[in-house]
Amino acid sequence: MSPDATLGNIRIVLCETSHPGNIGAAARALKTMGLSQLVLVNPRRFPDPEAQWRASRATSVLDNARVCGSLDEALEGTMFSVACSARSREIAVPAVTVRNAAAQLVDIARTHPVALVFGNESSGLTTADVNKCRLVAAIPANPEYSSLNVAAAVQVFTYELRMAALSDEAPGSKPQVLASHQDVEGFFGHLESTLSTTGFLDSEHPKKLMPRLRRLFSRTQLETDEVNILRGILKTLANPRKRGQNK
Repeated sequence: MSPDATLGNIRIVLCETSHPGNIGAAARALKTMGLSQLVLVNPRRFPDPEAQWRASRATSVLDNARVCGSLDEALEGTMFSVACSARSREIAVPAVTVRNAAAQLVDIARTHPVALVFGNESSGLTTADVNKCRLVAAIPANPEYSSLNVAAAVQVFTYELRMAALSDEAPGSKPQVLASHQDVEGFFGHLESTLSTTGFLDSEHPKKLMPRLRRLFSRTQLETDEVNILRGILKTLANPRKRGQNK
């Protein structure tokens, strides 16, 4: 797949953006790096004249931007996603550098849709939103002043994506058939329900069990067949059959 086609498989998701100017500036960042898919989750003001003005000659990205009501909706159909966050927190997904995240996104984007997710200007992404992604990545900014405008962060990440797409590294000869976002979330819901039914998980005092299990499974890139096997195991555990019994 050509670099342009690979970049065309990458969504940039902005969650609950407060200032329309940042949406316009982000659209400009996308276009300068050859990306075109902008997805907005519950923006405070959009469409808005300031977004159009800040986008300059990248209004085509704004015109084709998709507005969603939830992060799950924005990630529907993707096979891999990375949360962009510099906040220190208890998270259920592995943390990597921005360059490492870009390389992984581009490698998967050669054959599957992927997404890069940003939070709003004041509080960033919630822990729940980060945990819906497969990785979390941060820009190694000056620790004495690490505050970075969301549109500037988008520019840094999209630059790394373009550099990775233009590299000479080719994907493996046999690409993975990765499980989709909705399939993985369905598995985690099934897992939590089964653990609760069997008594392993106390739903009133869950502590950190599910985030830890998410972290465990996030260490690998779950494939469709693997998710089906895991859900089959969960189904059998909830309704065990005697050995030799016909299906």
